[in-house]
Amino acid sequence: MAKALETDSSTKPPVWLTRAILLGLIGYAILGYLLSILSDLRSLSIMILVSFFLSFAIEPAVNRMERWNIRRGLATGLMFLTVLGALGGFGIAVGSLLADQLTEFSDNIPSYLSDIDEFLEDNFGIEGATADIQEDYENGALAKQLGSFADDLAQFGSTVVNILFQLFTIGLFSFYLVAEGPKLRRSVCSLLPAHRQKRVLEIWDIAIAKTGGYIASRAILALIAALVHWAAFVIIGMPSSLALAIWVGVISQFIPVVGTYIAGVLPLLVGLLDEPRTGVWALIVIIIYQQLENYIFAPRITAQTMQIHVAVAFGAVIAGNAILGIIGALLALPFAATLQSIVSAAAERHDIDEEILFESRRRRGHTENKEVKSTEIEEED
Repeated sequence: MAKALETDSSTKPPVWLTRAILLGLIGYAILGYLLSILSDLRSLSIMILVSFFLSFAIEPAVNRMERWNIRRGLATGLMFLTVLGALGGFGIAVGSLLADQLTEFSDNIPSYLSDIDEFLEDNFGIEGATADIQEDYENGALAKQLGSFADDLAQFGSTVVNILFQLFTIGLFSFYLVAEGPKLRRSVCSLLPAHRQKRVLEIWDIAIAKTGGYIASRAILALIAALVHWAAFVIIGMPSSLALAIWVGVISQFIPVVGTYIAGVLPLLVGLLDEPRTGVWALIVIIIYQQLENYIFAPRITAQTMQIHVAVAFGAVIAGNAILGIIGALLALPFAATLQSIVSAAAERHDIDEEILFESRRRRGHTENKEVKSTEIEEED
């Protein structure tokens, strides 16, 4: 009997192992709960991040208005109204343009299909290539779908306004961050020792300067692009020239990397639908202006605001898009410029020893000469 009890006690797991397993299960459950909370708060975190970006972008203008003896709260409100008005106007203009163009395209479908049939029959001997599409159009199915799509686009401007109202949380956060900016910085610094307060304020000021400079430079370039394209589109007879110019100016400047290509597609399509020659001229105008912007306008305007290497900017946009999607891509450039400025300000710089560089180049050249000679000898053999 004693041996049986001894055997049972020896096979029983130790107390510490049972306790460790229970603690592990409890910890796993708590970790899973915390991860679910973080997942639920992801949208809120993105809204706060966007709010910081907007506050950094708007604060330089608010600070300038405050120096003009305008109360900070009033200056912040005026800036927000300006931004909302600009976004709403852009949405209404572009939405109306798309709706008008789609309606015109729907009305002209029979003539387009007839031209296609005539071209295919005259050049390739193909008859009735678009007969099925014409039948659908005559039955009203295709026209009904296009008309419905046009009605949806007509509501684009009001939809943008509704979305802006739905983003009230972002606006509220941003308004507080700008209007109460000095108080917020004072509250944050009160939690830190003196030597860290200076560093935090320096980083905060750099972020505001870089983000505000980014928005200012993009806005100036967008205005120049819109005015130049408007004049050019009027000259070539482009329909809806003002709305298309605004589209090109805004999209090409505020969407990183691919914004220029996205902006150029709409004028090209509208021009081709109006008349092929107009579409070709629109493409020429866009290409010529892009060269002028790359080599004349942008370097002068962004010289003091976004001093960031092209490769760094491209990598930052890709990383931002991978992390937060389109929002991350939009925030990537000012974030990269701010980070680069912080690193430049904090990093310790040393004088370059030219003799070491010269010696390194000399050794490299000597090695390359030896490799060339050995290659020549091998080829002779």
